[in-house]
Amino acid sequence: MSADVRAFQWPLRVYWEDTDAGGIVYYANYLKFFERARTEWLRSLGLAQSELAAQAGLVFVVADVHLRYAAPARLDDALQIQLRLQDFGAASLQVVQHAWLTDAQGAPVTLLCEATVRAGCVQAASLRPARIPAEMRTRISRWAAG
Repeated sequence: MSADVRAFQWPLRVYWEDTDAGGIVYYANYLKFFERARTEWLRSLGLAQSELAAQAGLVFVVADVHLRYAAPARLDDALQIQLRLQDFGAASLQVVQHAWLTDAQGAPVTLLCEATVRAGCVQAASLRPARIPAEMRTRISRWAAG
């Protein structure tokens, strides 16, 4: 992905509950970190997933995830979760996400984990694919365009 692609950034602190017995972030918790960042990205666009479910009967489900772990995070580390839109279809979107260890000023310094996540829009009742609503598509497209 080129450096000129827009990125959403979300800060995160590693808490005791995020770590394993060795004091490092338990590997599956990166999925939680990435999920929260995707939710906060949509919220920053004025798109609450709870409203999408309540008003349109639609939800996003993760269809595919690829993770690569590069370095461990530890208790009390300050992280930055980044999200870049990679692909945007009629009923799905794909994002690339990175978890970075940050320095004292909050700048990313060490890559910890990277993921490619594809999420599909589905009807909540039937879990059948559904088109992403026009207003949501417009807001995401505007954000991606900068």
